[in-house]
Amino acid sequence: MQSDRTATQTARRGMKGEDLVAHLRRAIQLGRYVPGQRLVEIDLTEELGVSRSLLREAFRRLSAEGLLEIVPNRGAVVHRLSLKETMELFQIRIELESLAARLAAANCAAPQVRDRFEQDVSEIWQEDVRLSTSAYLIENEKFHAAVFRASGNGQLSLINRQLQLSLIMAQISASLTPDIMAKSIGEHRNIANAVLNGDVAAADMAARAHLSRARDFVSQMHGSVFKSE
Repeated sequence: MQSDRTATQTARRGMKGEDLVAHLRRAIQLGRYVPGQRLVEIDLTEELGVSRSLLREAFRRLSAEGLLEIVPNRGAVVHRLSLKETMELFQIRIELESLAARLAAANCAAPQVRDRFEQDVSEIWQEDVRLSTSAYLIENEKFHAAVFRASGNGQLSLINRQLQLSLIMAQISASLTPDIMAKSIGEHRNIANAVLNGDVAAADMAARAHLSRARDFVSQMHGSVFKSE
């Protein structure tokens, strides 16, 4: 009988370019490949069953997205943010996310928008304990994407994806305790309630409070978490 690893490798044989990019992107976003880690070509071509040329093209695309850096004599390295970069991204995200939350609250007057948003964020109401950081990271990404989707502004959603919240989360994932994750989920519920109630002001306030607390939490982390300036 095939091992899980062998079965996974077999299923990935013949992976196309778009699938390979999506697979690597997801692995970075969920912290399987951590910031600062070098992605070794020979290991990945064997593990994923792809050619070196296809892998290098995927690396180039992910570098353009800001997830990888192509470093001379090292190859592809998962992008590691400095504290300054992280704080700058939070400064932008606070404004964009509060805008998205306001638009989402206004848009939820439309039944189809409300129904889709309720479906997209349904996991945040579950009381089960999150057993892993990776499960929380998936839920966190889905929640924030749902707010931007409900905003109805496609360009805003595009900018959100480019700002790499998931990269920040992957970089700080080792510091996410159960208490911190529970607090974050509680804040997600506050945002969702305001959006579903159509309360534009409350949605703005809840989104700002959530991102501001996250910013302050990250700003107090040890310098070793971040790339040197």
